[in-house]
Amino acid sequence: MKFCPQCTAHLEWRVVDDVERLACSSRCGYVHWNNPIPVVAGLVRVGDEFILARNARWPANLFSVITGFLEKGESPEEAISREMHEELGLNTEALEFVGHYAFAGMNQLIIAFAVRAGGELRLGAEIAEVKRCSRAELARFDFGGLDITARIVQAALAMSHSRGEVERVATSDGG
Repeated sequence: MKFCPQCTAHLEWRVVDDVERLACSSRCGYVHWNNPIPVVAGLVRVGDEFILARNARWPANLFSVITGFLEKGESPEEAISREMHEELGLNTEALEFVGHYAFAGMNQLIIAFAVRAGGELRLGAEIAEVKRCSRAELARFDFGGLDITARIVQAALAMSHSRGEVERVATSDGG
């Protein structure tokens, strides 16, 4: 942005509230605060499987949770339900807040949920492929450089573990 949206004067870098920000050169009062953008993220579970997705613009083998921007008038819960339906064709059965994560590199605040879903999996235009994982596979999944995704997944798994939702693992004796 080069010009003030209020008076069309040039914007300049000035210290406002102890931070360097773009502000109007005519001193009309406009300051570009550059506040973080709210983004929702959801670790989706269908039955006993977790669904990870690869965005169509991403390299092969890079998978993450479902994400999307919060739209005007939506609650974070509505936004993640909408994104999951748009990207995976699934319907929300239950949501649980996992946490919020600052993504400074993209100036985003990520609001994360664990999502239990149902329905028929149908990939939306943004998704190239999905990976289905058991709880054990998800716990050791390599998210590459997606550190926030790894933190969201670990927090969601820890929450479900504390509620006693542990994966049943068959032993060699059939148990």
